[in-house]
Amino acid sequence: MNKYDKLVKNAAGRMVPTVINGKPAIPYMGVGKYRPVGRKAAPFIATTADYPADGNKVAESLKDALIKCGLKDGMTISTHHHFRNGDLVANQIFDIAHDMGIKDLMWFPSASFPCHESMTKYLEDGTIHHIEGSMNGALGRFTSEGKMKGLGVLRSHGGRYQSVQDGEVHIDIAVIAAPTADPFGNCNGVNGTAACGLLGFALADSQYADRVIIVTDHLVPFPCIPWQIHGNYVDYVVVQDKIGIPEKIISGTTEITKSPDRLLLAEWTAQFCDEAGIIHDGFSFQAGAGGTALSIGIFFADILKKRGWKARFARGGSNKYLVNMLEEGLTDYILDGQTFDLEGVRSMRENPNHVNTSPFTSYNYHGKGNFATFVDTVILGATEVDVNFNANVVTHSDGYLLHGIGGWQNCLFSRCTILPIPLFRDRIPVIRDEVTTLCGPGELVDVIVTERGIAINPLRTDLIEKMKNSSLPIKTIAELKSEAEAICGVPEKPRFSDEVVAVVKWVDGTVLDSVYRVIN
Repeated sequence: MNKYDKLVKNAAGRMVPTVINGKPAIPYMGVGKYRPVGRKAAPFIATTADYPADGNKVAESLKDALIKCGLKDGMTISTHHHFRNGDLVANQIFDIAHDMGIKDLMWFPSASFPCHESMTKYLEDGTIHHIEGSMNGALGRFTSEGKMKGLGVLRSHGGRYQSVQDGEVHIDIAVIAAPTADPFGNCNGVNGTAACGLLGFALADSQYADRVIIVTDHLVPFPCIPWQIHGNYVDYVVVQDKIGIPEKIISGTTEITKSPDRLLLAEWTAQFCDEAGIIHDGFSFQAGAGGTALSIGIFFADILKKRGWKARFARGGSNKYLVNMLEEGLTDYILDGQTFDLEGVRSMRENPNHVNTSPFTSYNYHGKGNFATFVDTVILGATEVDVNFNANVVTHSDGYLLHGIGGWQNCLFSRCTILPIPLFRDRIPVIRDEVTTLCGPGELVDVIVTERGIAINPLRTDLIEKMKNSSLPIKTIAELKSEAEAICGVPEKPRFSDEVVAVVKWVDGTVLDSVYRVIN
């Protein structure tokens, strides 16, 4: 099977394949241009007569469950990343498959982490044919060097749900690690010694996979309440001593930044939102878990306190700072898509206003709306931005894949998307003539905040008008680029072959860009 066929130019001017790993693919047409047709995918019809009348679906072991699910060559195996770098289950699946001599599996994770580095040996020996999911760290380097047998496919969290719902990806066996479960398969992530928060990234897997295995280290009698995944979707339950290390769900930094430059980015971002009228009583926002984003949340909280206002909701990834806002009455709700620390886990377990969500409700572009579009402002990062406000989050200046997309693409549909980014990293300018890899179209990026000035997208004439008398240093993006190059010089472009090693999908399932093999 060929990785891909000939390349064609899409609406963003990027060369992309129209066949990927033997399946047809649609080139990107523009924001909101592609209209899907047909009906949602579905698993085969099951019958209660094939399952235990007492509801006990407990299997002897993960290997036993995989064999009963019919594990064989060429299948698609899905996993989720709620344990982030503390996942102990995904590697076990492929250890078992390797020992059984199974080949050419597609791994479909909601994300990968350094704990999955050992997967490279299974990519090398053919146990895993290719990955459709984030390829971070060692897996990204392996892919960037052209070593993966198939073509990597990078999707957003919402794009992953969309791909399963639309039948673009058919999951043969989904394996879901759940901190608490009952023998029927009902399970949640908020209880048990390995509590990690929510299980929303595994929702599509449970709904659409042919076979579903729950792996838990805390089995409780029926019913497991609350149930975040329903046992009616589940084929087998496996009990193990330990499924994950919850302390390792912590994402990057969980403390506000102490860097003067990053604090300035946070302060200017909050001031911009205030002066532009984005912050108001009942507004909503989303910020990430990095030190700069956490600091912006602190500034938002201070403004709300001073004005006697409160946010209607804050979108998570949740962390202790967002939890503090909820408990101090500064927001009515946290709508949580991913838990970034153990305070977030505690809050979700204890507070009914800390609500677990899924990519279906938050981000799925092929639904009857999703609430990413309701958010007044979202604060995101980027590895690169270009003079047309296009942004990159998956490759670095050396061209290597180092990150997944996460919910980043889906968040671009907020009412105001702001990227607070340093003007340069390691003496390399972040603002380029053209991004190495296109992940987000510039028409959806509204504001760039750097330590040397703020650039507003010319498309946002409303924001330009509101900020024309601001004390903030409002500049053009071309001026910021020139300043960076005056300090650092013009960086050399990474060297690539003409071989495509991965593609970036847009939120609607179309192909936005290609990632090329790096030449060292």
